[in-house]
Amino acid sequence: MSWFDFDWVDAFTDKAFGGNGCAVVHSAAHLSDEACMAYVRETSLVECTFTGPSDVADIRVRYFLASREIPFAGHPTIATVAALRSRGLVEGGSLTLETGAGLVAIRLDGDEIEMTQVAPEFGAHVPADLVASAILLPEEAIISPPRFVSTGLPFCITVLRDHDALRAARLAEGPLREVAAAAGFSGSDMAEPFLVTLQGATTQGDTFSRLLLAPPSPPEDPFTGSATGAMAAYLWKYGLMEKDQFIAEQGHDMGRPGQATVTRVGPSDAMTGIKVAGQGYVLMRGQVDLPEADQ
Repeated sequence: MSWFDFDWVDAFTDKAFGGNGCAVVHSAAHLSDEACMAYVRETSLVECTFTGPSDVADIRVRYFLASREIPFAGHPTIATVAALRSRGLVEGGSLTLETGAGLVAIRLDGDEIEMTQVAPEFGAHVPADLVASAILLPEEAIISPPRFVSTGLPFCITVLRDHDALRAARLAEGPLREVAAAAGFSGSDMAEPFLVTLQGATTQGDTFSRLLLAPPSPPEDPFTGSATGAMAAYLWKYGLMEKDQFIAEQGHDMGRPGQATVTRVGPSDAMTGIKVAGQGYVLMRGQVDLPEADQ
């Protein structure tokens, strides 16, 4: 066993107990998948990151759920950079992260941390009635064809008619597996729909979203930066968002309000990236004793 420094950061907020929490474990990217997943389960967070040296970027970041490693995640990226900056490990106004989804460019502007997610990939369409059954809503609550979109991690983007429908949504694991199968996913890839409405939770916001999660993750994600990028790409592609930059909100009904500024890179019919920016609040820090990979 070895001791590792960690920072617990609330991302997409400038206050304690807002946004989405992530524990950033420093100099620990070499740990085994089992050790990393066990740590996530111990924290009861949705995701944690583990950093290490990189030959192609300023730093390497690994992202873990309680059940598996994933190539990229949004709020943990904001959290990781906030943690690095709080420890004086970031110099200048930019840096590059090596992730499983490729290189991610980061720009620092005051307290704002902006990540440029990769160009969106538009995947499988999923029948609206199937998605509706997975979130226990009538089909007419969905106002645009659900489709998988990825800016590093795929989500089934599902646009709902209003806040009432958004708040009424509940996850049904059986139909959810059918949604995953319809998109060609299998095993632990549950492919939860990312639910969005075209009205903010506050007067500042342009969208308000939810991400319901299947076990062993917590039942809902307070703020989902990777899905926010995918959602924005969907809205621009289908002409549902007129602004080139807008404010995305999530987590308000959970008592963990979060907010991101989302900016399109390139025209709506040929996007080359999606910029997602927010703040991070370092809530606590300490050390954790974790097993090394060779022990």
